[in-house]
Amino acid sequence: MTYRVCFVCTGNICRSPMAESVFRARVAEAGLEDRVEVDSAGTGGWHEGDPADPRTVSVLEEHGYDSGHVARQFQPSWFARLDLVIALDTGHLKALRRLAPTEEDARKIRLLRSYDPAAGDDDLDVPDPYYGHRAGFEECLEMVEAASTGLLAAVREHLEGRAA
Repeated sequence: MTYRVCFVCTGNICRSPMAESVFRARVAEAGLEDRVEVDSAGTGGWHEGDPADPRTVSVLEEHGYDSGHVARQFQPSWFARLDLVIALDTGHLKALRRLAPTEEDARKIRLLRSYDPAAGDDDLDVPDPYYGHRAGFEECLEMVEAASTGLLAAVREHLEGRAA
């Protein structure tokens, strides 16, 4: 069975495509690409059909990540096929919980930085770099990379539980 993870931010052109690209690379490095499917979406449809923000693309490419992406809006019907829905900030978390058709679906939603033990519990948001400078995109990448290790461990644990 395939384990499906979807990263969600506001417009699906900055944070969530960055998280998707980084996590997909981690999944491939772990040799799990045939067992884990990774994608992303936005809570809104403003950028649907657009590529990732050029600053996202350049930061990803400079760090050796794939940058191919087309924005789309998250649909409540997707909960049925997803195992994990990763929100990039608490606003996305709340929006996704409102969209969740069932309590079981709501339990699939997690904040990305909750997988980074160094993040603490006070502020688990990945700040939106869209209205800022390139440094915000670099900071976003650092946060995504830091959380991806713990997220991969959690996904591995679920996969091992499925195999048992």
